[in-house]
Amino acid sequence: MAIAEEQRLGTEAVLATRRDERRVAAVACGAHALHDGFTDLIYVLLPIWQKEFGLGYGELGLLRAVFSGTMAGFQIPSGLLAERLGPALVLALGTALSGIGYCLAGASTALGVLALALFSAGLGSSTQHPLASSLMAHAFAGARSMKAIGTYNFSGDLGKMSFPAIASLLLLVLPWRPVLALFGILGLVVGLVIFVVTPRLAGQSATEHGAPASADKRVSAVHWIAFPTLTTIAMIDSATRMGFLLFLPFILTAKGASVPTIGIALTLVFAGGAAGKLLCGFIGARIGAIPTVWLTEGLTAVLMVGLLPLTLAPALPLLPLIGVALNGTSSVLYGSVPDLVAPERRARAFSIFYTGAIGAGATAPILYGAVGDALGVIPAVLIIAGVVLLTLPLSLLLRCKGQLTQTPP
Repeated sequence: MAIAEEQRLGTEAVLATRRDERRVAAVACGAHALHDGFTDLIYVLLPIWQKEFGLGYGELGLLRAVFSGTMAGFQIPSGLLAERLGPALVLALGTALSGIGYCLAGASTALGVLALALFSAGLGSSTQHPLASSLMAHAFAGARSMKAIGTYNFSGDLGKMSFPAIASLLLLVLPWRPVLALFGILGLVVGLVIFVVTPRLAGQSATEHGAPASADKRVSAVHWIAFPTLTTIAMIDSATRMGFLLFLPFILTAKGASVPTIGIALTLVFAGGAAGKLLCGFIGARIGAIPTVWLTEGLTAVLMVGLLPLTLAPALPLLPLIGVALNGTSSVLYGSVPDLVAPERRARAFSIFYTGAIGAGATAPILYGAVGDALGVIPAVLIIAGVVLLTLPLSLLLRCKGQLTQTPP
């Protein structure tokens, strides 16, 4: 009788764990799609704001930078706050704040109000990457973590593809202000859903443990060099992606591509990138992070260089594979963070990690653009390909942590 009761309790515990995993996955993937959709929604609105407020391109760039810069700059404070309040609450509040920001943007009649609205939306979105990743890593432990974070990484692309398309359709029948208000209300609703639905998993914050902060619980790798190395690889990977995309339209133009063809080409790259994020999370869980980094980053360098001498016809079918290689590494890198950091410090670690990666991606077009101005497009792409190969020897420093090199059982 006692054995049967133990089996029943064990079955109930397994079912409860699986239910919590599904809820965390739905929350994290939904939040990623929403916030990435909010981020790329701005591109649709820039021409409208230019006409509405009489803005130049530099001013439009500053408006975009208000959102993206705030989102990148406040990720570390978001991680620190989550250690005290828990990631579920902070993520819910951040999502609601993004919704408020878009509601405010929909009510804006002056440029200053619009800038304040974008600052608010960016501040709210700063919570998404570190905290949703932390939730996924906590709910899906071990080898499953990389697969789960790969799926989470892919979900952001769904938002990037769908939100601008939905906004474009709505703008056919509504003015831009009501459209933004509708997206803002969606953010408020999703924030409430996140707060209600997200399970409060044990050990999500130091406060829940009641443990004081100590030197051995700072963000650090199991080996002191591993986490900074992983972050450095992510920064190079992000810079490579943004640098190459800066030059790709000009490479294709030199091959005789028209503007519509360039649009199709970029779609091929982005579609391959979305598939790569999902696929490489599973590959990394199967063969380990280091072999996957060598595969994807090596392939990235080879394909970028191989694209240069091709004519347009054979170049186009190569672009989806380039997208897979360009974006696939990110899932492996994100999924490796939980292996290197104590569970109670993952929110802070992810915030540092994403700040470095997003910051490198934001500055890379400026730096590589200067190289392109000085040397030309082809030498600049060759330099990008050479820099990305630096990730290969760097990845060997991650051998200090066995999970990154061993194939999971």
